[in-house]
Amino acid sequence: MERTLIVFKPDALQRGITGEILSRFEKVGLKIIGLKMMAPEHEHFHAHYEGIGGVISRHGEDVFNVTLFNMMEGPVISAVLEGIEAVALVRKMVGSTEPGKSAPGTIRGDYAQSNISHANSNGKTLPNVIHASASFEEAEQEIALWFSAPELYAYKTVQEDTIHGKVPPKS
Repeated sequence: MERTLIVFKPDALQRGITGEILSRFEKVGLKIIGLKMMAPEHEHFHAHYEGIGGVISRHGEDVFNVTLFNMMEGPVISAVLEGIEAVALVRKMVGSTEPGKSAPGTIRGDYAQSNISHANSNGKTLPNVIHASASFEEAEQEIALWFSAPELYAYKTVQEDTIHGKVPPKS
């Protein structure tokens, strides 16, 4: 099974929608194997957004600083989800990084509406509710940054065979 990281951003917590969104991942059959609330320091976010994501390298220091301000407005909730092709599934469910380009039915399409043009022209943050790993390699690095091995749990859910499929008995 593949693992991926999601981080509920401060705007999701401030709006009280984290449980509703987390349940969407569970309903599709993803398993929560790690979950915690925290208020990371600048160094942690630098390691995440620049060390792994390359935000400064790709978009510049200003974008990083606005992102950092947004992420440090309050606590965040991070989670590791596990399932079949979890990274791609979560990215599809989350929608575009830019909420205004996210289709209805996606998390950002249903819970966010801002766009980069509005944010940039008004010097504002881009509230987009959630972070999701962009690739399998990024997910591995992000999970290692946000969680220690003992914070991740292996267990079987009662619906796992129904969601993942069953092996028929041999005749």
